[in-house]
Amino acid sequence: MRAVTVRPGTKDSMAVREVPDPAPAAGELLVDGLAMGVCGTDKEIVRGEYGTAPPGRDRLVLGHESLGRVRHAPPASGFSAGDLVAGVVRRPDPEPCGACARGEFDMCRNGRYTERGIKELDGYGAEAWSVEADYAVRLEPHLERAGVLLEPTTVVAKAWEQIERVGGRSWFEPQRVLVTGAGPIGLLAALLGAMRGLDVHVVDRVTDGPKPGLVRDLGATYHAEDAEQVVSAVRPDVVIEATGANEPVLAALTGTAPYGVVCLTGVSPAGRRTTVDAGALNREIVLQNDAVVGSVNANLRHYRQAADALARADLSWLERLITRRVPLERATEAFTPRPDDVKVVIEL
Repeated sequence: MRAVTVRPGTKDSMAVREVPDPAPAAGELLVDGLAMGVCGTDKEIVRGEYGTAPPGRDRLVLGHESLGRVRHAPPASGFSAGDLVAGVVRRPDPEPCGACARGEFDMCRNGRYTERGIKELDGYGAEAWSVEADYAVRLEPHLERAGVLLEPTTVVAKAWEQIERVGGRSWFEPQRVLVTGAGPIGLLAALLGAMRGLDVHVVDRVTDGPKPGLVRDLGATYHAEDAEQVVSAVRPDVVIEATGANEPVLAALTGTAPYGVVCLTGVSPAGRRTTVDAGALNREIVLQNDAVVGSVNANLRHYRQAADALARADLSWLERLITRRVPLERATEAFTPRPDDVKVVIEL
């Protein structure tokens, strides 16, 4: 069968290659791959900046954003042939830390976890794959074209959970949320904010293309002004930062309403220096009882939350979020950006 493969650590080594068919172990599902999403992590791996092949191998099958249809399910697995499923990305470390032992493997303390398509485990970017039944998540049948959005939705489901847990240390009834960045993570964060009945604002640099319309169709407000200006005008109770860029991050930290919660989901590149008034930043956070929390990855609870959110979302809106679909034989095209890209997927 064919799969999207890469040699981690080697720039531009991505290629669609023949790999052995999956051989499901006891308790595993055999799944026909439908689609894999392409995100920034995949692009970093293709650039040779990140990723680890399985032990004893030099190539890794990419694809941590998955969607497939069950071909065979073992008895008592809870799945049946024909089910639409996605696979969980992370696995706990073999001698689990306290968090992993309690199912919170997204909060692993010792870094010995593995990840499908990223770290030491082949991903889901193949014509067929197998997955442990305990690490598969069923999706509603109508999500056949949009279910590949499950994994990025888990990221923001966790982010919202963290925000609500942090806010719960005192009375917390947020009204306004600002999302910085209108990429897939930002738009899905806005979707979950709109589902909570909040006044949602999204700031991004672009003024045309699909992003403004996607935001407006959530009933949210789109801004293309400077992030600091937008934060000052909106005075959000919650900020979900999805760019990792210096300016929006700093604007978010200093511009919330009192008792504001800032959740950082964008990973910043190292080496981009900026001047910060650390005293003013500290004063703002302390005197306003603000909170800043980082959030990455997701566990099984967040996958289920995300599956529920996608099931309730407007299907046409979700499908518009996927702006380009690339066939497997032309998978390399998915890694060359185009001006109107939001989410690009490879059809398997």
